[in-house]
Amino acid sequence: MIETTKRLSRRALLTGGVCLAAGMAVAAPQTTLRPVTRPTVTAAVPEVPAGVRPVARKSAVDLIRAAGLEGQVGFVIADQETGEVLEQVNGAQGRPPASVTKTLTALYALEILGPDYRFATRLLATGPVTDGVLKGDLILAGGGDPNLVTDELATLAQRLSDAGVTRVDGDFLVWGNALPGVKEIEPGQLDQLGYNPSLGGLNLNFNRVYFEWARSGAAYSVTLDARSETRRPAVKSARMAVVDRAGPVYTYTEGQGVDNWTVAKGALGKAGSRWLPVRFPALYAGEVFQTLARDAGVTVPAMKLIDTLPAATELARFESQPLVDMMRDMLLYSTNITAEAAGMTATAKRVGTAQDMQTSAMKMAEWYVARAGIHVQLEDHSGLTDENHVSARDEVTFLNAPGVATQLRPLMKSITMLDDKRKAIRDFPGQVRAKTGTLNFVSALAGYLETDRGRTLTFAIFAHDPEARLASLSSLDEQPRGAAGFNGRAKGLQQDLLQRWAILGRIGG
Repeated sequence: MIETTKRLSRRALLTGGVCLAAGMAVAAPQTTLRPVTRPTVTAAVPEVPAGVRPVARKSAVDLIRAAGLEGQVGFVIADQETGEVLEQVNGAQGRPPASVTKTLTALYALEILGPDYRFATRLLATGPVTDGVLKGDLILAGGGDPNLVTDELATLAQRLSDAGVTRVDGDFLVWGNALPGVKEIEPGQLDQLGYNPSLGGLNLNFNRVYFEWARSGAAYSVTLDARSETRRPAVKSARMAVVDRAGPVYTYTEGQGVDNWTVAKGALGKAGSRWLPVRFPALYAGEVFQTLARDAGVTVPAMKLIDTLPAATELARFESQPLVDMMRDMLLYSTNITAEAAGMTATAKRVGTAQDMQTSAMKMAEWYVARAGIHVQLEDHSGLTDENHVSARDEVTFLNAPGVATQLRPLMKSITMLDDKRKAIRDFPGQVRAKTGTLNFVSALAGYLETDRGRTLTFAIFAHDPEARLASLSSLDEQPRGAAGFNGRAKGLQQDLLQRWAILGRIGG
């Protein structure tokens, strides 16, 4: 059955961007292990609180073996204050970090753009406004905002009306070239994956359209719209046809400024909905703005895309939330488009001109050589690509670099420690704040563990089954066989290691 979506709040828009992506096949290295802490584990292990897994006396190698992940895991745990590595298994082996990549992107954007930076979406005029009539062209100019949603675009339309404009005599021009555009963040994935949309200088609803269907007798009624919390303007830049076939579930073809979709009738069930990616983001945003402007009492002519901004005067603008809040949301909801836009905007400021996504990611990796003394391979800013390679050692070195913890740790998600029945452990002797990374056959977690004795440990755990990952790339299934099992074992191992470290971190601190 196709995924259904019921909540349509901004939270729902954000969670729709959660990352699942392709990883890269690398050879499984041999396992090595350093002693964990002082004194030895078999000596005075502190009393284990109720609910904590009985893992304090087990070695990390035993825990990896019990999870069935031998040769597929690399981790490092270090003292945050001194940087001393306390334990590692294959810590130097580069693996796909998935959305843990976003920790690198968040700091990069915050330090180059500043925490108070705001993306601006503007309305410009090439002529004067006389008696409510704009004697010239109206331009919708994107500023790269990755999180702009329909309600916010409606606010911009209302501000145009408040500026006294009721009609445009010239053309309605749409400019989306503040950032170099891509039709997909990571080519080669299934067409319908909403977390892998297009990217450009003008983005709306994370560049996704809302597809909803309901059965009526033997037929289906379908709608495609740009809904947000209070509005649901219909769109024509995306089309859907229900087709009587066994599979695949979805097909996509690119039309002339139109996304053409089909869906298998047998997969729909009674009713449902999901977000689908948009491949013409500037056209999509322009079309929605026309509807919103009309609702605000402004008559806007037919839309035209432009490559270069002409000289013009600003009539109205909408500014995003501060970057620090946007990065907090990005780390929590793992929105890929947010990471790409923030990283590319930071690079544009640093080097003086906008760069394509891959070039920007490589320049971000180069920046980290001087910033944190690490060498990472990055082809994007979000972790969707299968070309990103980061070792657990380099991730921990980065997290321990001066000034990083004070900026990132407050933005990271609190990770709940679970008992063997997957229930939250009450009074757990520590607090974990970290970034997750989840792909098919890739699972990553990196961040900070503060024990109840006040000691802070920095960790990175990367798990990857390269053979299964490679085989899954040819699957038409959004969740290939075996992926959920691998992910579950990897997350269970993360819990075991973190609970073990929380107990052992009380010793020698």
